[in-house]
Amino acid sequence: MRKEKLEELHSYIEELKIIRRNLLERSNNSYIKVENYNCLLNNGITIVRDKIIKGNSNGDAVVTLPVTKDNEFLLIVQPRPVKEGFLVEFPAGYVEDKENPLISAKRELIEETGYYSNNIKYLDSFYQDQGCSEAYNYAYLALDCEKIKEQKLDKDEFVRYFLCNYDEVLELVKMGYIKDIQSKYALELSKKYIKRR
Repeated sequence: MRKEKLEELHSYIEELKIIRRNLLERSNNSYIKVENYNCLLNNGITIVRDKIIKGNSNGDAVVTLPVTKDNEFLLIVQPRPVKEGFLVEFPAGYVEDKENPLISAKRELIEETGYYSNNIKYLDSFYQDQGCSEAYNYAYLALDCEKIKEQKLDKDEFVRYFLCNYDEVLELVKMGYIKDIQSKYALELSKKYIKRR
């Protein structure tokens, strides 16, 4: 990996990683709620299961792997409540109520990076955590991305975007920077479309 790119990434990580977490309270009045169910199976057995609700929806989301016209890959760095306090990942976000997932992918890409693509390919869709959620993810590949505006982040979003080449993305996976399954899966699905230059 180019030294200057690794230094740039580390500067974003240092700026955005969570260094301390304090539990305020556990409440069903927060953004994440849990619904408890008695589920009757077809064989007559009843089991108890919990389901996570995000906001007032099931939490459907999109992940988009963006590649610029210069064949650079767009990653984002943002604080996450994980052990490391941050993640390096591809742009992603929730599908808003009754929104087409492709529209969500375009919206999230522009909001988080300021880049836009007219060449977006659907890759696959999948459950993100079927053990406790019915949230469904949609993966896209956005080719020929161009910077058209500045980021437009929500007031509680803190995101830096990061450009690197294909080999460097693979290195970031091997080095343990890219750890979320949505990003890894989108990268794997997109390999047949991506041409090294």
